Amino acid sequence: MRPRRLAEVLGDPPAPEGTWEHRAVYLSAAALRRGIPPERLAADVGALPGVSAVSVTGRGFLHITVDTPGELLDEPFARVPFEDPWPDLPRTWDNPGFVVRYAHARAAAVIRWAGELDVPGDGFRPETLTDPRDRAVLRLLAELPGREASRDPGWQAYLPRLALAYHEAHENAPAVPRGDERPSPVHTARVRLAAAVRAVLPGPERI
Repeated sequence: MRPRRLAEVLGDPPAPEGTWEHRAVYLSAAALRRGIPPERLAADVGALPGVSAVSVTGRGFLHITVDTPGELLDEPFARVPFEDPWPDLPRTWDNPGFVVRYAHARAAAVIRWAGELDVPGDGFRPETLTDPRDRAVLRLLAELPGREASRDPGWQAYLPRLALAYHEAHENAPAVPRGDERPSPVHTARVRLAAAVRAVLPGPERI
C-alpha cells in the first residue's frame, strides 16, 4: 500500500506509527478533520488493496495496518526542498551534515555496485524487505508525504534520522551480494531502497 494512495482516500497523508519492526501501521485523524463518521472512512480505507486491518480509537483516530510496507518504494522520490546548512568539516559522526552526505554517497555506491555485480534492476518484490533495518528506513520514508504537506516539515531534524537509519541498514542488511553469494530478490529490493534514499538526501555521489 502506497502512502499517497491512502492520502487520496483519507483526504490528507497519514502518519506512520510505531517502529514498523513487526507491523506497518499508519495513524490518521482525517475523519475528525473532515467531520465524517470514522467508521465510514474506515470502511473505505479497509477496502483498499494492501490494507489488512483498520481500527478506530479515541474520538475517531484510524489505525491502518498495511501488508507490505515496501510497496511505498513504487512511488517516485525526490530531493526534499531543503538547503543544506551544515559545514563540510568535521567529517565525523558528530556532524549531521557529514552523516547525511555520507548516507547519500553510500546509497549512490550501492547503485554502482549493483550494476557491477549483476543485481537485477527489475523483478522488485517489496515483500522481501522484512529485516528490521530495512523496515526502519521504510518507516522514515513513509513520513515524507505528511512532511511535504506540513507548514513546518522539520527537514533539519528529519534528514539525519533517515541517514542514520540508512547507515544501519547499509552496514547490517547489505544491498549487494557478499563473497560467493548470488544476487537474490532481497538485493533487488534493497537497491530500490537505496535509490529512494539517494533521491531524498542531499549529498555528493562520492566521499
